[in-house]
Amino acid sequence: MRKLLSLTIAALTASSAFAGGYRVSLQGQKQLAMGHTGVAVVNSAEVLFFNPAGMAFLEDRFNVSVGGNAVFARTKFQNEIYNWNASTENFGTPFTLYASYKVNDWLSAGLAVYTPYGSSVDWDKDWEGSHLVNSIDLQAIYVQPTISIKLDEKLSIGGGPIYVNGSVEFDRNLNRSLTNEVGERSHLTIDASGVTAWGWTAGFMFKPTEALTLGFNYRSEITMEARDGDAVFSNVPAFAQGTFSNTTFDADLPLPAEVTVGLSYKVNEKWLLAFDYNRAYWNVYESLTVSFANNVPTSVNPRNYKDASTYRLGAQYLHNSKFAFRAGWYFDETPVQDGYFAPETPRNDSMGFTGGLTYQFNKKLGVDFSFLYLHFDEVDNSYDHYSEGTQDDVSFGGTYKNMVFSPGVGLTYSF
Repeated sequence: MRKLLSLTIAALTASSAFAGGYRVSLQGQKQLAMGHTGVAVVNSAEVLFFNPAGMAFLEDRFNVSVGGNAVFARTKFQNEIYNWNASTENFGTPFTLYASYKVNDWLSAGLAVYTPYGSSVDWDKDWEGSHLVNSIDLQAIYVQPTISIKLDEKLSIGGGPIYVNGSVEFDRNLNRSLTNEVGERSHLTIDASGVTAWGWTAGFMFKPTEALTLGFNYRSEITMEARDGDAVFSNVPAFAQGTFSNTTFDADLPLPAEVTVGLSYKVNEKWLLAFDYNRAYWNVYESLTVSFANNVPTSVNPRNYKDASTYRLGAQYLHNSKFAFRAGWYFDETPVQDGYFAPETPRNDSMGFTGGLTYQFNKKLGVDFSFLYLHFDEVDNSYDHYSEGTQDDVSFGGTYKNMVFSPGVGLTYSF
């Protein structure tokens, strides 16, 4: 039981962190179009996510931004030695809602609600890697109340708590060959709902000149606490039902702290350029410790992630009072090390290409469009830490090809 469940529970953390296998940044239409830069950009209420200190520099008293994306993700797997082929095509609809209110000249308050990790993965039924994962369905909502204080005309600070509520359903086959009496593969479904956690974010923004803005934002480590989740076994043969009986589990699932620093430079009245650097401290995810009910021994599953960086570039061109055009690019390092490449998070280093525009109906109301094409390097890698019976460190691997495309639309309103 211990070895059987360890990899299954590990997928809870991996899915939460990578949006069904991909760490896709979709926290605002304007900022996504600019390469997802934003720590030093004050464009709209989207600044609540990227750097809450920036609320103090919004011109209007009330600002709201709402938006959503359609995420189309595809992964293909191939092992030429054994002639294995499999694929997964998945669809997600993350959304964002940001609102800010200027209480007085020096204090602003706001609320951010976003779904950074709502997605799914659904591999071919009983594929060769089904002992690691068949499917994942993840839902998570982040709620972030925020305040910002303008210390003077050049410097502001801001921050607030982050509350997370989510659920995950994960399915995999029990091992590589076990079936019931009529030949149906035995499998396990993990279901954890009402998983909650708290974190916090804080930042500052500094404008040394009219053209140059500097920004810093910190988001704390968040530990998702799964308690009394359900583990349900299906298609188990009679001789194994005493071992593979339904049970519950507890697990603490860490999501890393991250730091983002950056700058924006207003070249003239039409052009704005931005650069962000992000560092995610994935080293905290060394392994996953899982405690089971029914006297099942504690499980420790290795992950050994490394810290990873993301480099982002963006540009905005204000054509006239009606149209603004944006474009960007970013490079995202993977935290997954060789030998830990599991099919529930089949990702390698990636490059994101972004673009979009705003059409302003009037001074108060505008509609934003964005798109993201995320290209992952083709990778030939494996997960070497699966255990079955008396066999430890069983390897499963091959070549993975990944692609994500996401169009988005949103509305901004201010007065």
